[in-house]
Amino acid sequence: MADFKTIDDLDMDGKVVLTRVDVNVPVEDGRVTDATRIEKIVPTVKDIQARGGIPVLLAHFDRPKGKRVESMSLKQIVPALEAALGQPVAFADDCIGGPAKRVVADLKPGDVALLENTRFHEGEEANDPTFAASIAALGKVYINDAFSAAHRAHASTEGLARLLPSGAGRLMEAELKALDAALGNPLRPVMAVVGGAKVSTKLDLLMNLVDKVDHLVIGGGMANTFLVAKGVEVGKSLAERDMADTARQILDKADQGGCVIHLPLDIVVAREFKAGAESQVLPVDQCPVDAMILDAGPATVDALRDAMAKCKTLIWNGPLGAFEIEPFDRATNAAAQAAASLTRDGKLISVAGGGDTVAALNKAGVAGDFTFISTAGGAFLEWMEGKELPGVAALKDAKH
Repeated sequence: MADFKTIDDLDMDGKVVLTRVDVNVPVEDGRVTDATRIEKIVPTVKDIQARGGIPVLLAHFDRPKGKRVESMSLKQIVPALEAALGQPVAFADDCIGGPAKRVVADLKPGDVALLENTRFHEGEEANDPTFAASIAALGKVYINDAFSAAHRAHASTEGLARLLPSGAGRLMEAELKALDAALGNPLRPVMAVVGGAKVSTKLDLLMNLVDKVDHLVIGGGMANTFLVAKGVEVGKSLAERDMADTARQILDKADQGGCVIHLPLDIVVAREFKAGAESQVLPVDQCPVDAMILDAGPATVDALRDAMAKCKTLIWNGPLGAFEIEPFDRATNAAAQAAASLTRDGKLISVAGGGDTVAALNKAGVAGDFTFISTAGGAFLEWMEGKELPGVAALKDAKH
């Protein structure tokens, strides 16, 4: 954490603080239906104000692709933002030029403003230096609180950090501390749980993790591909048979590096994929030719519990089975509850992230028990893949 600054390190008294946030929230009929992301930025806004800074919020909404699209205006989130902050929020109908300058000029200490969708300009996603300079001209300090957009080298996530004294907001700071504790400098042994449908979408992730963790649990449809690679028949299950050689490479790499790979020992199979479908538990090598593997079985969960109990750190991305419908959510729920129990007892640092993962942990009723849950999808995945995130790298290289 010493390689970039935070709100505590910057002089912002009486200064306009350009604050990149992620408030890309679900909206229906012009109303915010889930304000979680908005609520998460409140500590950053309040702490900037407490230090005498005047926060001016920068954000994107949806994908207007460089054009003004009224249905993607940030104006519709102002009521939810005001409710979360407990104060009025000034709104500028552009993020540069006259409309933005006029709103910012009227702000006093204690005020807060939101500028219109940065993606209404092509210069945002192109990280155009002129566009970044136009935004930078509005303020004196830059705070990035949008880890979930940190994998994008955009003007408001990367360019601005090179133009103004810069630091991380509270959400970004918490995210980076948690991720460092999980993979940067973790307490060992470390277990990673990686689930999902396809090996092909998480190849970089698996290749990186086998070098970093002591135990790698592979679940979901991905596990079927590994079973095929080991010569196990999987019937009509989802499996990428053309990825079998790649799966064998990962198994070999893990073996050479001393990483224990955990695959299902037993399986839950069904003939149809629907809620309440008739299912049975079988040994992993006995999947009928007309059936699909839709979850890991109880013996697999018991083995994972035992391995997890010996670990100090857990990082989780993806479910163990088709968790969306019962009864194929049992392995994911049981493993998540085991992780939550160990975390509550102070025996495990648990970090999870990714859309399906958050949904699965919420469904299991344990999201609040994990040490940290990242709401960032792509950024969390790229970080797990070992890639440098432009928005984080820019903070480290920032002008101070």
